[in-house]
Amino acid sequence: MIQFHRLQLLIGQDAIKRLASARVLLLGVGGVGSWCAEALIRNGIGHLEIVDSDLVCVTNINRQLQALHSTVGQSKVKVLANRLSDINPAAIVIAHDMIYNHDTADDFALTEYDYIVDAIDSLAYKVELLDRTLQTDVPLISSMGAACKMDPAQIQLASFWKTHGCPLAKLVRKRLRYRKISKDFECVYSPENLPQHAATMACGSGMCVCPKTTAKGDSAHEWCSKKTIINGSSVHITGIFGFLMAGVVTNRLIC
Repeated sequence: MIQFHRLQLLIGQDAIKRLASARVLLLGVGGVGSWCAEALIRNGIGHLEIVDSDLVCVTNINRQLQALHSTVGQSKVKVLANRLSDINPAAIVIAHDMIYNHDTADDFALTEYDYIVDAIDSLAYKVELLDRTLQTDVPLISSMGAACKMDPAQIQLASFWKTHGCPLAKLVRKRLRYRKISKDFECVYSPENLPQHAATMACGSGMCVCPKTTAKGDSAHEWCSKKTIINGSSVHITGIFGFLMAGVVTNRLIC
């Protein structure tokens, strides 16, 4: 396709074909995952499935690709899927408007994908995905915490078990050890940790549109009130996390 001409000049026709035939599952399309999805589609990934249950909130606008004043209140995955399909109409983009957790994990046959990308915010759900993926041979890349950071130069690609200074990675390590999991995988992280200017339990916008119930009308999954604290974050950090993960996936798939 002519839209990938510049990429083809860089990596060659055979690599373009490999990317077009690749199947990638990306879980979490917030500040990190949304930019990763954009880069994967612009790099020619032919089959991308994105998973998230959230609606666009006004507080997402500072860092999430699909978050606009015109999209507040809409499904994050559906808004993003429409954009991705407009970028490459030939790509298969599937939006799963749902939570990935213990109850829904069996809906995804992980071995059918060429790469799994973890950009999940929830600690419990992230560990569930890591546990299940590490039981397969499917390549995995995971995002650790991208909040409370402003220095892009400190962002690193590393072996998960060699990370340091990241509070989220520390918690993930603890839970994986509890599950007796020691298999390694690649992750993006930063050891930088800046103090908050204020500690908040909710978004504080007065315009929160987090869904109070799922589409099926069952238990609530409104995130703000369930978080111990809401951390500050910036797009120049979350975006780099997402782009770095997309770069890893792209390069691994064309090797």
